[in-house]
Amino acid sequence: MSDKANLPALTKQVSELVLAGSLQHAEEAFSQAADEHGDYAVVEVLSTLPPQVTALHLAGFDGAKTSLATMLVPPKAWADSLAYLAATWPDNMIEDDPERLAEGLFNHVHGVVYANDDEDRRHELLQEASSTDHGATVFAIIWSLAPKEIMEVAGEINLKGRYVTGQTSSDSDIIPLAVDLAKATEDGWERSLIELFPDFRHSAEMADAEYPDDPDEDPDFQQRGTRELLYRLRKQVPSVRTMPRRSTRKSMGSDIFS
Repeated sequence: MSDKANLPALTKQVSELVLAGSLQHAEEAFSQAADEHGDYAVVEVLSTLPPQVTALHLAGFDGAKTSLATMLVPPKAWADSLAYLAATWPDNMIEDDPERLAEGLFNHVHGVVYANDDEDRRHELLQEASSTDHGATVFAIIWSLAPKEIMEVAGEINLKGRYVTGQTSSDSDIIPLAVDLAKATEDGWERSLIELFPDFRHSAEMADAEYPDDPDEDPDFQQRGTRELLYRLRKQVPSVRTMPRRSTRKSMGSDIFS
């Protein structure tokens, strides 16, 4: 049987494993496919999985966990899956602990974008992810964890362009991601900023804006909060009512390469 002939069976197997909650077994299926047929097989399967299934699988991994899927997911497939991430969150988490969800989202994005040292792939991932409305909201959610620093780095980017260093008044881990997004795609960076700060039409308009030093003081311009942005992302999930839910039943699946 040719490699391509195996792909539909592997796609079906991985989908069943993910929906059954067996993420580790899905990763093992990817690993076996890569060993026997090369990374090509994993990339092809990830490019054909339904985006909601990809979202369920990738949601189980972040920078602290090794995953072939995060290393090899095609940029377009990852960008499409981001639209479904909000459907994987418990209903009460947005209201009760929005910062925790936003931090988890940052870990997810960081884990995929920096899964390897390939700068071209990193830029492709960032370009695809930020090119959609839901992608802009994803990045705005992350920026909402450090809005003052994001505004500072936006000013630096306006002044220095690609020579920006990303130095701000704090050592936020979010800033390097923001700088890399701006370097990868000016349009994507602008979209994410405007999603966070809707009073502005362009980052250049932020040049004279000042973020108050007092954390209890509201800025003179509108800034969407983390909770509001999470709800905005939830509203953008396609067909939430038909979103596959991960089962609590464990399944090993079938070995298509035996």
